[in-house]
Amino acid sequence: MNLEEHKKNHKTAYLAEMYEKLLKDEAELLSMAEKDASFKELAQADLESITVQKADIEKQIAAILESEKEEVEIPSEIILEVRAGAGGDEAAIFSRELLEMYERYAEKKGWETKLIEDDSLEIKGKTAFELLKYETGVHRVQRVPATEKMGRVHTSTASVAILPIRKKLVLEINPSDLHIETSRAGGKGGQNVNKVETAVRIVHIPTGLDVRSTAQRSQGANKERAMEILTAKLMALKEEEEAKKFSADRKGQIGTADRSEKIRTYNFPQDRITDHRVKESWSNIPKIMAGNLDPIIEHIQSLQK
Repeated sequence: MNLEEHKKNHKTAYLAEMYEKLLKDEAELLSMAEKDASFKELAQADLESITVQKADIEKQIAAILESEKEEVEIPSEIILEVRAGAGGDEAAIFSRELLEMYERYAEKKGWETKLIEDDSLEIKGKTAFELLKYETGVHRVQRVPATEKMGRVHTSTASVAILPIRKKLVLEINPSDLHIETSRAGGKGGQNVNKVETAVRIVHIPTGLDVRSTAQRSQGANKERAMEILTAKLMALKEEEEAKKFSADRKGQIGTADRSEKIRTYNFPQDRITDHRVKESWSNIPKIMAGNLDPIIEHIQSLQK
């Protein structure tokens, strides 16, 4: 057992210190027993007690480390990002509707949500990533826009990205690759809600990724949140590239987690939503857009088991 490593972890530090004390007590008893044969029998009960206590602490530390491992592998916090694609104003309208759909779905699941940008939603929930991770990709809508006078069906798109926030993840980012700006956090209609520069914008120069955080109360907190989002985006890019390289071997995976991959069509005239990856369709679009995504998500999840 690496006690020094366990001391550095605030969750296991006190257990490591207890274990270290037990080792000292054990060494002292063994030393005294070697010097005095008559003491050996008296010390036996104490030595057995120490052995039991050590085993109990080892189990507690192992359980804590396992829970931390699960926390890294299955994050409980995500950033859901929806960007308008082809289709002009109709694409922008559709992307907002998708964001609202996911927000309603999250509320039905009892997850905590917060709008952090016009196109991004922060979701906190134990199963949020597991249930939403296959939503990444291009969502296509086919319908007659309100501004269409000839009654023609238009096709527009929006791209969805699910970005897990892994608190324990360490990704090396060169500080010289970052351009950081601060500004006042603005309210609706351009109203300044802060007299100090709390909003933070970070640009990752090599990739051009641009993130902004305004929802936190301090500049430091917004910088930390912006770095978490940037790290999540960089990891998503890395995973996307890896997925493309090995997509032929990903038999249990739905798609490649590539936001350029068309995954679903929302056909309003025919009241049909089709997921192209599983070749399955569902009706009652208004109900699904109101956040009732369980039939789609559960079906996709079932194919991964």
